[in-house]
Amino acid sequence: MSSETSTDTFQPWQLFTLAGLIGATVVVFVSQGQTPAGVILLSLTIFAAALVGFAAWRTLAPLAGGEEVAAPQVLGGRTRVALEREKTLVLRSIKDLEFDHAMRKISDKDFTEMTARLRVRAAGLLRQLDADVGYREQIEKEIEKRVGRPMKASTTTHTCAACSTQNDPDARFCKHCGAALSPPSSQ
Repeated sequence: MSSETSTDTFQPWQLFTLAGLIGATVVVFVSQGQTPAGVILLSLTIFAAALVGFAAWRTLAPLAGGEEVAAPQVLGGRTRVALEREKTLVLRSIKDLEFDHAMRKISDKDFTEMTARLRVRAAGLLRQLDADVGYREQIEKEIEKRVGRPMKASTTTHTCAACSTQNDPDARFCKHCGAALSPPSSQ
């Protein structure tokens, strides 16, 4: 259960449901001597009135401006996942288009136009993905948000003796040549 969900306030649908239940209860107590079908019909009428009230509230609330429209929340890098999925689809579309052109299913003019649009879209997606914050920064921000204090940022990097590549502080092997790195010196 998320800590952001609040159980302190009524949601509008809960208020209208409660009003419908109270109204139906009052109708049952007030309608002494009525047939069961009449009591049920009156109760259903009260629930229908509550439903109409809720629908009216949903219709008029945005006009009053009392409620902000919530933007979709980005949780766990879902935006990045969506971009990567779209990139995969665009690259697959380019490949299918090239195949169809090679099979003479698409004219040269159409191929040139469609390929240009798809390549521009793919380049834009790649730029968006490259401009995004790295995974390490995302993880550190998420830990800081959940724990409440910043992580100790280690700025020291391991330099590979074989190829002089800078590696992450927690790396055991070089990311370029795969050579074993010496353990960090304890201070």
